[in-house]
Amino acid sequence: MSRLNRFVAGIRVLDLTRHLPGPLATLLLADMGAEILKIEGPAGDEIKSLGPQDAAGRSLYYEAISAGKRTLGLDLKEPADRERFLVLVDTADVLIESFRPDVMPRLGLSSDTLRARNPRLIYASLSGYGRDGPLATAAGHDANYLAYAGALAGNGTVRESSLFYPPIADCLGSMFGLATILGALYARERDGRGCDIDIALADVIMPLQVFSLAELGATGKQPTRGADLLNGGWACYRIYATRDGREMALGAVEPKFWRAFCERANRSDWISRQGDDPLPQHELIREVATFFAAMTLAECVEQFATADCCLAPLLDLREAVAHPHHVARGLVTRAEQLAIFEAAFPAIVDGERPRRRSPREPWRGT
Repeated sequence: MSRLNRFVAGIRVLDLTRHLPGPLATLLLADMGAEILKIEGPAGDEIKSLGPQDAAGRSLYYEAISAGKRTLGLDLKEPADRERFLVLVDTADVLIESFRPDVMPRLGLSSDTLRARNPRLIYASLSGYGRDGPLATAAGHDANYLAYAGALAGNGTVRESSLFYPPIADCLGSMFGLATILGALYARERDGRGCDIDIALADVIMPLQVFSLAELGATGKQPTRGADLLNGGWACYRIYATRDGREMALGAVEPKFWRAFCERANRSDWISRQGDDPLPQHELIREVATFFAAMTLAECVEQFATADCCLAPLLDLREAVAHPHHVARGLVTRAEQLAIFEAAFPAIVDGERPRRRSPREPWRGT
């Protein structure tokens, strides 16, 4: 077993979350050795009704995100089940839930109530808009959070915005939730106290816009789709179509990489234009696009194979899984019990790769 898989061994987590953000955070906690008890209501997790099923009728999404966890059905509106839940809280290290802010207090299970029973409990709320503010009780999904955060307005083509996939606010919510919980566990080692964590998916996009926020505050300028450095206005940082309908991603931001690209393309006249042509660089973009459009993807890959210029083919997911680099890293494998691919925790610790996840199983406790 990798050391990674023992990082938080013995930590007991009650997972009341659904869909992707919370379950992904607890999946990664399970990878690091935590004991995850996923508590589901009478109807189970709604994600079971989304996406494909295997031949046995199991939800692939649900089983993938629930790997390495134990599941327990409880109706927290029923006194007997609520009492069973409170007994579990007494010995838990972490509780993570993703309800709207009024749900747990209405059940008599607020953070204050549970932490009064167990002062060492780390209570993490991972909701759409957080516990306060005008949108606190509003419904939302990834597109809504990105829209409110100003992120969708700056991404896409000149003509229209585009959605992100995988859902970036959901996934970032998982990462910020995971990081904050780990930090809280570390702090508890020093002071013995748990804490209350309030994370909104609508908030987690803002830290990613650190450059844009700095520019907005200092100059009043905000991102314009297809016109700025990293969203389509800079010729050296764009996606270009090839003759066979495929695409290449050029990321030659540093002058040395742009020079290497231009020299391999036999277009040394482009080198100085990286900094000289004003944004958006429509004419230079047109010229580079014409260059790529004359070649197939395979020809592009061959011509630039040894050029150190930050150029890569856009792979579909099947191609990505089979790419020699990902195969060599060994972090995307077939799950042992289900005919699905799974991506392991993306860290190799002391030269060891994470263990494979065990399948979800029902909790057998009392």
